[in-house]
Amino acid sequence: MADRIHELKEADAHFARLAQEYYDINRKIHRIETDVEPASDAFQNQLRRQRISLKDELYAMLKQPV
Repeated sequence: MADRIHELKEADAHFARLAQEYYDINRKIHRIETDVEPASDAFQNQLRRQRISLKDELYAMLKQPV
């Protein structure tokens, strides 16, 4: 799906914004998990819920016919 992701990032500003938001949240989670950036469990769980929501929305957009 890498080609489709690239196409949508170029053609759809909404998709590009969501993809960037997903990347940013995923990076924050990684920093927390590797103890680079401390955070509470509640905050970490909130980030994970946001990431799942974004992932679901992005996947739904990827599955739409071209």
